[in-house]
Amino acid sequence: MEKVDIRKLSDQERALLRQQVIRLRKQGVANNEIAERLGLSHETTSRWWQWYQREGDSMLAVPKRGRKHGQQRRLNRQQEIQLQKIIVEHIPEQLKLPYALWNRQAVGQLILQQFGIDLPVRTVAEYLARWGYRLQKPIQKAYEQRPVEVERWMQESYPAIKAKAKAEKAEIYWGDETGLPATGKLIIGTSAGKTIKLRLNTRQQEPIRMISAINNKGKLRFMLYKHTMNGKLLIVFMSHMVKDAGQKVILILDRLKVHHYKPVKEWLLDNTDKIEIFYLPTYSLDLTPDQHVKNSGVQTVRGKGGRVVGAKAGIHQKKISDT
Repeated sequence: MEKVDIRKLSDQERALLRQQVIRLRKQGVANNEIAERLGLSHETTSRWWQWYQREGDSMLAVPKRGRKHGQQRRLNRQQEIQLQKIIVEHIPEQLKLPYALWNRQAVGQLILQQFGIDLPVRTVAEYLARWGYRLQKPIQKAYEQRPVEVERWMQESYPAIKAKAKAEKAEIYWGDETGLPATGKLIIGTSAGKTIKLRLNTRQQEPIRMISAINNKGKLRFMLYKHTMNGKLLIVFMSHMVKDAGQKVILILDRLKVHHYKPVKEWLLDNTDKIEIFYLPTYSLDLTPDQHVKNSGVQTVRGKGGRVVGAKAGIHQKKISDT
């Protein structure tokens, strides 16, 4: 019989031959006879039998192609854990990085600072997505949403906001708060005190909450925090937003109670030349900002498909006590 060149066979074909060799050997057929029957070399059938004796049935399976999970990553697991801890506990300027809030460029600079590894922005975005910091898609709308109010906001309020931004050379950002649970695969985003479920695959070991904002070109800026959102945290976030914005910021938020907190309004009055807040219709987080982002935010933090739903990639600063 003509010998089979196993190098030209598929993984499935080789696995089938291995299974035949092992079955025949178990039946007491001699190695030479098996090789002759199947058109294999004596060395091949002998090697496979020895392999089976070492590893058992595992050698009979069809091998999986491609890299193993985590193989050839530039950062090891310990470095990833260390980076996430730094990101949760600091803002960039505390680490002497030239950014007021975290984005993928800032995280890339952090990686270079900490480990001397210069990663492309795209690769940094992939790490952020792997850690759970990425844009998400809501799986449902709040049933309390008022269609007439939403339509009026879309046709009148938002065009007026755009006109104001153009006249004042301001930049529009869409803000949102979300939470990363310690386990499971759901983010719960809040809209006027109601929850909207967002799918997320995260490896966070403790609850982390996020506040973040994305502009109409897909630029994402974010902050993580460990405690309940309050007025003091919101003021910290906004003050860092305007710090290196280079122009006035118009921030669109939902109607969460903390967004109307008296100290927040007082702070805004003192900083009207730098930032103004406008509000979405009630229970309308789904408007943020996929109806308006022309240059997809997925380019900013690469996630799998879906519409852009506000900035789902946060990062934190020093602990701030609740108020």
